[in-house]
Amino acid sequence: MRITDIQTIAVEVNLKQTVFDANYTMATKPALLVEVHTDEGLVGLGEAAHFGGPMASTAQVIEHELKPYLIGENPNDIERLWERMHKRAYKHARGGIVIAAISGIDIALWDLRGKMANMPVWRLLGGYRKRVPAYATGGFYAEGKGIPELVAEVESYVEAGFRAIKMKVGRNSDIELAPLRVSSERGIAEVSLADDIERVAAVRKAIGPNIRLAVDANGAWDVSTAVKMGRAMEPYDIYWFEEPVWPDDMDGSREVAEKTSIAIAGYETCSYGIVDFARYISARAVHFVQPDVAWAGGLTESLKIAHLAQAANMPIAPHIHGSAVAVAAGLHLLGAVRNASLAETVFPAHELMTDLVREPLTLDPASGEIELSERPGLGIELDSETVKRFRVG
Repeated sequence: MRITDIQTIAVEVNLKQTVFDANYTMATKPALLVEVHTDEGLVGLGEAAHFGGPMASTAQVIEHELKPYLIGENPNDIERLWERMHKRAYKHARGGIVIAAISGIDIALWDLRGKMANMPVWRLLGGYRKRVPAYATGGFYAEGKGIPELVAEVESYVEAGFRAIKMKVGRNSDIELAPLRVSSERGIAEVSLADDIERVAAVRKAIGPNIRLAVDANGAWDVSTAVKMGRAMEPYDIYWFEEPVWPDDMDGSREVAEKTSIAIAGYETCSYGIVDFARYISARAVHFVQPDVAWAGGLTESLKIAHLAQAANMPIAPHIHGSAVAVAAGLHLLGAVRNASLAETVFPAHELMTDLVREPLTLDPASGEIELSERPGLGIELDSETVKRFRVG
């Protein structure tokens, strides 16, 4: 079997409400899908992250830089093909957009391998468990969204069966080094530090003591603010404190970890795969390790990151924030390794999570878990009508 073509498919859906995290505005949900075609008719499906830039940039790297290295190659040689793509590109982009582009191809190659072997990817990668506990990512900021609306939102997560929830913090421009200070959207849906603590307290009260609650600052705080806020949130039994400081500030993250009792999680924005994560793990700058399979180098690299974290006795809790394809890839990684923690799930789900593929992976409300299937590869298939409906570019 040989690779004959690699294609990208850009899709985008409008969200029902524009939402904000500490730094960014999200009015739509885009996703860049990747297909690896073979001379025997089998097609592997993946997804490449494009966060921080247009999908067209990542698609350009995939189709015009990386694809020529793979045409005619055996798709079974995943490790060699990963190295071939990376070594050819390292002089101009050792991380960032090239690693994200490689990720989409790599996921598609693993999907293809699973189809060839008639096995699900989670078994090919290790086969540790079939059911993965999930948490709902929400609690975003929005115009006109106060504490009553936030409380109603998180209560709906519990009603849907989630046993864990993550909410946003950090949308404050009046502190040192805040990215929002120079944003054109400064002042929109913004809160004070005191407001953030009030939001966390209200959510904890609403969901009760038995639901895990994590918070995510998206790297918006400086060290002193993160320490102060971490200590202020300690009474609310926070499961993890995600990306408290800018991802390049590894020493700062370690300082926050040392000065608060809350476990630190991060950093999805480490853009150089295992090289970046090895530094954070060895420095004990995090407690939960959070690669994004579609961003950190695909399943090949993320599996290595997971094993590195395992050696340091750390759980992995991948960042999962794409379409149903990225969700499936992240879940298959979690099903493969013994140090897997929770699967991130955007809730309520948008159409790129529910309609983009046939038989998407969904939460079992009775257990708060997602069950992986025995279908080959990632176990998903694109719905052509949904692709047509939301295709862009």
